[in-house]
Amino acid sequence: MNDSTESGSSDGIELPNTEQLFRVDGQVALVTGAGSGIGRMAARVLARAGAVAIATDINDEAAQATADEIVAEGLKGAAYGMDVSSETQIVDVFAKVQKTHGPVDILVNNAGITIRSPTEKATLKDWQRVVDINLTGVFLCAREAGKQMLPRGKGSVINISSIWGHAGGGYSGNPSYHATKGAVISLTRALAVEWGPRGVRVNDIAPTFLKTKITEPLFSNPELHRELSEFTPLRRTGTPADLAGAILYLATPASSLVTGTSLRVDGGWTAR
Repeated sequence: MNDSTESGSSDGIELPNTEQLFRVDGQVALVTGAGSGIGRMAARVLARAGAVAIATDINDEAAQATADEIVAEGLKGAAYGMDVSSETQIVDVFAKVQKTHGPVDILVNNAGITIRSPTEKATLKDWQRVVDINLTGVFLCAREAGKQMLPRGKGSVINISSIWGHAGGGYSGNPSYHATKGAVISLTRALAVEWGPRGVRVNDIAPTFLKTKITEPLFSNPELHRELSEFTPLRRTGTPADLAGAILYLATPASSLVTGTSLRVDGGWTAR
């Protein structure tokens, strides 16, 4: 028996060492939008799995608060202010992280916004702002992570997309969000095919309605919240904690043969 497998199967097939299957000890995990919601959860979960969790956020204080929570648990964490709509800031932060903590092994591309508006009233400025953060920011962070992962032949990129990347419609006009999340899913597939031969895996997670800052307008309406829950086969919406297992799965050896996948954590929403 070695560190990565367990023997004992009568058919001669060696099984993974279950103690290490969901561990990322010593790996550097950078999470964007880690000041709250999904990003904060992802940074904390990866730190508990043994990673050095790098919390980044446009809000420096929010990123630092996440890192402080991690360190208070006796785990490894650090914080950097980073606006994912700024190529200069992204390049600078990734360089600093590599110099201080080592090359990035895991990237959780989580930062995102929505600007709801009926399409006929949407402005080009608002459209471009969403594209810059939700799509271009994802691309730039993946590019910089790839520069550190590819030479070593390993790494996991996890992009946070949405059920609205798989389905049209929704509640109130939101064309830029739908378009960018669909593009993130397509970008995930493209990078998975390009980088797979060089050992880097790229996947995305498509969540349903989770209670975060971005969904406050929906969750503050009791009737709408009830409608969302009733439409979902599992009859409930979610919280960032519902993505913890998916994050761990895609970041760890548990998913070593998985790339180019959009993992829908949606209570069955898109199965209808």
